[in-house]
This record gives sequence, structure tokens and C-alpha cells, in this order.
Amino acid sequence: MVRKAPLDTPSSTVEDYLMEIYDMSRAGQPVIAARLTDKMGVAAPTVWNTVHRMQRDGHVDIDDHSKEITLSATGFKAAESIKRRHLLTERLLVDILGLDWADAHEEAHLIEHTITPRVEAKIMAKLGNPTTCPHGNPMPGLEPAMRPTTRPLSTAKAGEAWDIDGINEPAEENHELMTFYQRNGFVPGAHIVVKDVASYNSTMTVEVGGQEVTLGMVAAENLRIVIEPPAKTPALSL
Repeated sequence: MVRKAPLDTPSSTVEDYLMEIYDMSRAGQPVIAARLTDKMGVAAPTVWNTVHRMQRDGHVDIDDHSKEITLSATGFKAAESIKRRHLLTERLLVDILGLDWADAHEEAHLIEHTITPRVEAKIMAKLGNPTTCPHGNPMPGLEPAMRPTTRPLSTAKAGEAWDIDGINEPAEENHELMTFYQRNGFVPGAHIVVKDVASYNSTMTVEVGGQEVTLGMVAAENLRIVIEPPAKTPALSL
């Protein structure tokens, strides 16, 4: 007997839209149809049709004047669920199955829609209730006070030393960039020393893992460095 998803469960397509809207909002970016069109890789009419269906089903609100798209309470809850499943799947793939750190995001996207709440709880327990994904991004439900204060590596000056907190979520879509980070040791917890900042060609040279690496400012902007540790021990409120 094949079990069907409950009627109120979002489709995988809607879940993809929910997570993109959630990620943009978490990054402080206003969500408009043009940005979603770029992210989803489909035609603008397709995006609008999907967004209007999501509005009809109570997942999003659309501002009449600015056309900005925001998650409703129902949509936010659903978005947190799919986001948590995605991040947990990344953890499972890296920590348990040994998949390359740079490949985890793409592979998790293929699996996340099939994970049920029961399996999600089992994965969470198996992994010891992680508070971040392998790339340092927080699980939904983590209080802001339990996160460190960070800023982009691109703002650092020569002679400064910092620890890496993580990689900005939009950068995880760029597999080539993620491979560069992994190959050169730009991973959460890595200690770096800024050797040189060359504003004339938008690069900086840092020492990481005993070697000097030159990276462009776009790559540096997507790396977060820890300015202050979290105020208290991280814990999730699911």
C-alpha cells in the first residue's frame, strides 16, 4: 500500500520556493519575483503562477504596492521544516556517510523532500542535535543570542587574525566556489591570518592551515569571521 502525503503538505516545488524565500529573508534581501526567477531558473510567468497559488493556499503574502513576497505564519513554519530537513541531510551526508563537504548542498536538495518528521527526529538524535549545517549556517529555531557576532572576511585588514564561522547560504549554490573553500581549508572553525589586502585588484591573501591563499573579494565576502562568541550555549527550540 502506497501512503500519500496529507492534502495540506506542500509539494516539492512549493517547498523549493518556500526555502528560497526563507533563505532570502534570512539574508536580509527583499523577496521579489525577479529574484525568485533568477533563483528558480524558470520563466517569470511560471514564478508568478506558483507564487499566486502559494498566496491562495496561505503560504505567502504579496504586498499590493511593492509586490514584495513574504512568508505567512503557515508558510514560515513549513519553510523552517524544509530548511531543517535540508541542513540535517547535509549533516548526515558529511558526518555519517563521509560525502565531500562541497557536495553536500546539492545532494541534500535531492533527498530533503522525502524525509518525514519521524525520520527527521531520528536523524537529529543520531547526530547529537546539531545547531548548524556543515557549512556553519544555523538550524531553524536557534536563538540569535546563541549565535556568534560575525562580519565578512572581506572587511578584515592585514595583520588581523580570525576564526571562520561559516559560509553564507547563497554561496552554497556555487559548487566551484564551495570546492575552492574546501580545498583550501576555508571551513567553520578554521583560524586565518590576513597577510595582505590588495584593493587595486580586489584580492586578499590569508594564511590558513599553514599555507598562504589568495582569494577574490567576492569569495571573501561570503566567508563569515567571528567577532564575538555566542552569549550562551547553543540550543534548539523546535
